[in-house]
Amino acid sequence: MNEAFEPPKIVPLAPRLDATAGERVGELLNAVRGIAGKRLQQCLGNLFEHVDDALFDLAEKAENNATQTHYFDGMREVRKRRPAIERQFLTAVNRELGGLASRAAPNASAPTMAELSLVADAELEESLAITSMSSKHESRLARDLFAINQRLSVICGGRKIDDGGNPIAPAALSQAFRQALKELGADMRVKLLIYKLFDRYVLSTLEDLYAEANAELARAGVLPQLRPVAPRGAGAPRGSAQAAPAGAAMAGTGMDEAADPAAAELLQTLHGLFVARRGGDASPLAGQVGDAGGPPPSVSELLGALSVLQTQLAAGSMPAPSLVSGAGSFDREAVAQLKEQLLGQLGALRGARPSHVASIDEDTIDLVGMLFEFILEDQTLPAEMQVMLARLQIPYLKAAILDRKMFAHRQHPARRLLDALAEQAKGWSPESDRDGRLHDKVKSIVDQLLHEFDDDLGIFERLLLDLQQFHELNRRRSELAEQRVAESTRGREKLEQARRRAAREIVDRIDGRKLPPLVHEVLARAWANHLVLVLLRQGEESAEFRDGLRFVDDFIASTRPAQDATARQQLRQLLPGIERALRQGLANVAFQPQDIERLLAQLRDWYRQQLGEPVRDAAPAADAEADAANVIAAIPESIQPIVEQAEAADELPEESVPVATDSPEWQQVEALQPGVWLEFQLPDEPMVRAKLSWISPMSGRYLFVNRRGLKVADYAPQELAVLLAGGHAQVLATNALFDRAMSAIVSRLRQPGTPDPNTDDE
Repeated sequence: MNEAFEPPKIVPLAPRLDATAGERVGELLNAVRGIAGKRLQQCLGNLFEHVDDALFDLAEKAENNATQTHYFDGMREVRKRRPAIERQFLTAVNRELGGLASRAAPNASAPTMAELSLVADAELEESLAITSMSSKHESRLARDLFAINQRLSVICGGRKIDDGGNPIAPAALSQAFRQALKELGADMRVKLLIYKLFDRYVLSTLEDLYAEANAELARAGVLPQLRPVAPRGAGAPRGSAQAAPAGAAMAGTGMDEAADPAAAELLQTLHGLFVARRGGDASPLAGQVGDAGGPPPSVSELLGALSVLQTQLAAGSMPAPSLVSGAGSFDREAVAQLKEQLLGQLGALRGARPSHVASIDEDTIDLVGMLFEFILEDQTLPAEMQVMLARLQIPYLKAAILDRKMFAHRQHPARRLLDALAEQAKGWSPESDRDGRLHDKVKSIVDQLLHEFDDDLGIFERLLLDLQQFHELNRRRSELAEQRVAESTRGREKLEQARRRAAREIVDRIDGRKLPPLVHEVLARAWANHLVLVLLRQGEESAEFRDGLRFVDDFIASTRPAQDATARQQLRQLLPGIERALRQGLANVAFQPQDIERLLAQLRDWYRQQLGEPVRDAAPAADAEADAANVIAAIPESIQPIVEQAEAADELPEESVPVATDSPEWQQVEALQPGVWLEFQLPDEPMVRAKLSWISPMSGRYLFVNRRGLKVADYAPQELAVLLAGGHAQVLATNALFDRAMSAIVSRLRQPGTPDPNTDDE
C-alpha cells in the first residue's frame, strides 16, 4: 500500500484534545457539516434555477409532440418535487458526515450476487452517467480530496478515510443525489439532464468546498503542515495491478472499488447480466475443459498466457479476427477461439489445462470479446480499419484484467485511445489517404501495442498523445483546405446569385418586347455583367444598383418609335444620360476605350435614324451590325442561359421523387451539423465518405469534404433528403465507439436467448 495513504501514527491535534476529545471531534465534524451544508445548498439552488430553462429549450427542439410533453411534464414534476429532493440530499450528506466518527467502515456496500437482478436500461444509463461524472471530478480534485481525507482520518481516530468513505467526495455526493432523485417521477431523459446540471453546478464547484473545509481544519490544528500533494499514483487509472488485487474490482470486493460506488455498480450490473445469460452459472467453463487442472488461473497466469498469444499474433503465427465476405459480419467464433487458445496456453504453462476460470476473469474475457465483435460489426468503421483495430483484442484484454474499470471510466486512457483511433478511422478511405499517412499511423499504433505492451498501462496515454499530435497537425491542414473550399464555394454562390438577379431584372423589364439587336445585346451581355459587378461590390441596396436599373428602363424606353415632335424631344433628352451611363458601365466591365467609342458610334447612328436625321459617315448597314456584334461578342454569355439555369435549378431531376418536409429523412437533413460524417453510395460510383463542412447561408446547400478538406460534393437539402430516402446516403454515428459498444453489449445481454460464446450454437 502506498505510504501516502497510511494514516499518521501520531495524531497532531491541538493540546486541548485530551479528555474532551469526543466533544472536540464533534465540533470539527460540525464545522465541516456547516461548510458542506451551506455550499451544497447554494449549488443545488443554482442547479434547480437552470432546470426550467434547459427543459424548455429541449421542449422547443423536440422532434414530436410526445417528446415535448415529456419535457413539459418534467418541468412541472421538478417544480413540485424540488423541496423534497433538496431536503433529502442535504439530510443524507449531513447524516453521513455526522456519523463518520462512529462508523467502523463506510456504510455503502456493493450488492451481493444473490441480490443482483437485471436492471432496466434506464437504470443502467443512470449508472453510466453517475460513473462518468464522479470519476472525472475525483481525478480533477485528487489533491484536495487527499488532504481532506487525511484530515478526516485524523478526526476519526486514525481510521483510514478514502474517497469511498468520504461523504463529500464526488462519488458519494452523486449517489446521495441519485437517491434523492427517486422522489422524482419524471422521464429518464429529464433525469439525465438534471444529472448534467448536477455535474455543472455542484460537482464542478467542489474545489471551493474542499478549500474552505481544509482551511478550517488546518486552523483547528488538524494536520496544519500537510502539504497539498496527491498520493502517489493518483493520476494513474485506479484499479491497476499496483492499486488493488486485480481480480477483485469487477466483483466489488477490492478496496479500490469503494472509492467509486457508481463504477462498482455498473460492473456489478454487467456481471449480473453475464450470470443471468449463463443461467446462473458463475463459472461456465467448469466441466467443459476437462476434470483436471487444479485451481482457476491467477491473474499473473492469465497475463502470462495472454503475453505469449500476443507475441504469436505480433509475429503473425496466430490468426487475427477477420471479416466474413467483407459484408461487415463478424466471425462469431472469434471470442470462443481466443478463449480456447487462452486455456490451451494456460495448460501449456502450468502443465495441466485448468478446469475452470474465475467468474470475474470470465466476465472480463467475454466483455472484451463482445467489444471487438462490435468493432467488426460497426458500419461506422471502414472494413480495412475494422480488421486492423480487431488485432487489438489481446492487448485490450490484458489492459482490462490489469484495470477492470476500463469499461466504466470514459476518461480511461485505453478507452480514449480506442475511441480516438475509431474517430480517425471513420473518415478514412484509400482516395482521401493516397499518401497512406493515416493508415500507417493507425497501423503503427496497433503494432506498438502488440509488440511493446506488457503491463505498463502508461503506453496507452503515450500513444494517445502521439495520435492527438498527429491529428492536430492534419486538422490544421484540412481546416485550411476546408476554409479555401468554403470561401471558393461562397464566392461562386455570390457570383451565381448576382448573375441570376441581374438577368431576372433585365428580363422582367424587357417583358417580351422585341428590341433592336444592338440594344438587346448591350443589355443581355455588357450591361448584365455591369449589374453583376455592382451587386458584388456595392450590394442591391446601393445607389449604383438603382442607377443601373434606371438605365435599363431608359435604354428600353429609347427604342420606342419617335413618331411625333414630342416623342423625338423626349428621346433627345434621354440620349446624353444613356451615353454617359453606358460609357461608365462599359468601362466597369473592362471594355477597351476604342471598343466603347465604336459601340457608341453605332448607337448614335441608330438614334439619328430614329429621329429622321442624316447619318454621318454612314457605313453599310450589314457592316455596321457586324461591327457592333464583334464588339458585343467580347462580353461573355448572355442572360438567357442564366435564366434557363435558374429555372432548372428550382426543379429536381425527373427521376427524383420529392421528399416531404415532415418525413424522417427531411428531419434528419435539418438536424445535420457541420462535422458530421456521411457515407454516399451512388449508382455506378465507388463508396465515398465525406464530412459536412459548411451549410451555405445563401442557398442552403450542404458542402461535403473528405478528411483532407477537399470538396467531395454539395447538395441542396431536398437532394440530400432524396439520397437518404433512397439509401444512397447514410449518416454515420457521432458518439464514441466505446459508448456505442457498451450500449450494444448491454442490449444484447438483455435479449432473451442471447448465445453464450462458451456454448455451441447448434
